[in-house]
Amino acid sequence: MSDGGDHPREACGVFGVYGPGEDVARLTFYGLYSLQHRGQESAGIATSDGGPVRLRTGMGLVSHVFDEPDLARLQGHIAIGHTRYSTAGGSLARNAQPIVVRDRESGSEIAVAHNGNLVNADVLREDVAAMGVELHGTADTELIAHLLTLAPAGTWEERFHYVMRRVSGAYSLTIMTPDTLFAVRDPLGVRPLCLGKLGDGWIAASESCALEHLGATIEREVEPGEVVQIDAEGMRSFFPLGPSERVAGCTLEYVYFARPDSRLSGELIYLARERLGEELAHEQPAPPSADLVIGVPDSGIPAAIGFAREAGLPYRDGLVKNRYVGRTFIQPDQRIRDAGVALKLNAMKEVLDGRRVVVVDDSIVRGTTKPRVMDLLRRAGAEEVHVRIASPPIIAPCHLGVDMATRAELIAANNTVAEIREHIAADSLGYLSVEGMVRATRRPSDSLCNGCFTDRYPMDVQDQLPLVAPRADRELASTRPSRSG
Repeated sequence: MSDGGDHPREACGVFGVYGPGEDVARLTFYGLYSLQHRGQESAGIATSDGGPVRLRTGMGLVSHVFDEPDLARLQGHIAIGHTRYSTAGGSLARNAQPIVVRDRESGSEIAVAHNGNLVNADVLREDVAAMGVELHGTADTELIAHLLTLAPAGTWEERFHYVMRRVSGAYSLTIMTPDTLFAVRDPLGVRPLCLGKLGDGWIAASESCALEHLGATIEREVEPGEVVQIDAEGMRSFFPLGPSERVAGCTLEYVYFARPDSRLSGELIYLARERLGEELAHEQPAPPSADLVIGVPDSGIPAAIGFAREAGLPYRDGLVKNRYVGRTFIQPDQRIRDAGVALKLNAMKEVLDGRRVVVVDDSIVRGTTKPRVMDLLRRAGAEEVHVRIASPPIIAPCHLGVDMATRAELIAANNTVAEIREHIAADSLGYLSVEGMVRATRRPSDSLCNGCFTDRYPMDVQDQLPLVAPRADRELASTRPSRSG
């Protein structure tokens, strides 16, 4: 994550484990710890040993929510977990996941964790309420959970067919019953979800880095439209709506969200980001006068390395990130508040003084902090600052689980590249093209969602278009539906 204000907010992270004989709560804790970059506002773990679900959720980082007594109470052989970043509904304790509901048919509990966003949540909310269901939170995850309980009695294949036929949007899910773990991915495969093997058990996680941290063997990704079912009989899978005819994975996972040591479609994210930088250097070359290339920590660094290699320029670390700056209840005074980004980044004068610098970053969303980064570099003595962005201009909001601002807040939706360059006070500014970005992912162009770059989405998002209130208003609107992350 770079300086914050000029970047999308993380999607959420989900995790699940079926592991008889394992300490599943501890495995889930460390799995969520590996996925902390996907959401820092709340976390939760649910476990089962065949009886009632044990649940612990709370606001804050994974390490702040759980302690040893919590993990000791979370007994069982199945667990799911979630780390969340909230969007439209603000940060609310009642929206922390997993969400647990009671099955109307069997009376047993079902726990659900969700990464994504349903574009027809408002319609579903009305339908579920009309069926007599009282909703306790504002997250669309609760709708998915209740739809599972409302599905006509039958096999799990029939239940998931009922749910997946009714919901529209992005969803990667881990779901737990008293004796079964499910891993589910929407038919477009917008958000990532992968499977791993740990001894005789199975793990599902948003990213492969969580599997590797636990010593699990990466088996494969959950396919778009697939439901993986794991229980005492082993692992099997089915496609309730049939095999997907079209997929649309989120390109921002390659650009920004996923950890560099994760893999998507078999590609290491770090190497994909280096290729983004190489493509950028080819399309938006460094000026002949440039002395060196630096990256904005952290996600801008691999692209900067690729850019420098392609441009034949030295790469140096010119900016250092303070990794321990996060939310605080101690408000800074006005002088420090004005310094803004200096709390998170520091420029090294000895590296930058008198140099003509190319600065590579992954994206610009609002353009609120880039001017401060430019000022930081110039105060460190940079003679020229040329900005190169390893993704195209973001001209449209995301409706599929990413909080990146409304159209009115997006600087590239309302300004030309020349105007943005002037706003951020850079000597030059260049963006990567959509075509170059797609080449760097090594995926077919028709297998990706580039909606935020093109304003063309892989599904109808009309229900989401009224979302135009500024961020501050949205964060205060605690009674409105929130995306689940």
